Amino acid sequence: MATTDTPATLGALLAGGRAQRMGGGDKALRAVGARPMLTRIVERLAPQCCALALNANGDPSRFAAFAMPVVPDDVPGFAGPLAGVLAVLDWTAARRPDVAWVASVATDTPFLPRDLVERLHRGRAAAGALLACAASGGRRHPVVGLWPVALRADLRRALVEEDIRRVDRLTARYPLAIVEWPTAPADPFFNANAPEDVAEAERLVALHPEL
Repeated sequence: MATTDTPATLGALLAGGRAQRMGGGDKALRAVGARPMLTRIVERLAPQCCALALNANGDPSRFAAFAMPVVPDDVPGFAGPLAGVLAVLDWTAARRPDVAWVASVATDTPFLPRDLVERLHRGRAAAGALLACAASGGRRHPVVGLWPVALRADLRRALVEEDIRRVDRLTARYPLAIVEWPTAPADPFFNANAPEDVAEAERLVALHPEL
């Protein structure tokens, strides 16, 4: 849970992709341990943030049970997670001008750490960086990161005018803090990107119910 000195941060849950490796549909609504991955992520992230927003395209009513704003991409052509980050940065600037930070997460990561936002802020501040990115097992997870709302004009320019789609290509332009998490009993950034990954997540939950 975020401490009192953690800046107010809005959680951006990125679900705007086409889930091609999963065979289409909404990966976030696939069940792990009898609960949708999105439910697991909301439970973990909500206590760390001042509010949550879901980036998703198409009919927003399919997420009505989660009672949070659904923010679609405004960059056409399924431009990837950067388009989702940009959409939520713009939404935050318009709807929550009191909030200067957004923490983005993928919605196919059912084991997100409960100290994500606090540790990203601490890592960014300690490094004097503009951005922060999560890592585990020596591997970076560019979609799981911390973004200043003030970066949205630069991000739109990079995405629309320069056609930059990869998150790590964009973040390489700025001072970036890398914050590492342990991988036991499971990698907190385990990515259920395909049916076999969902099966592995089920196995991990059965072995480690605390997940």
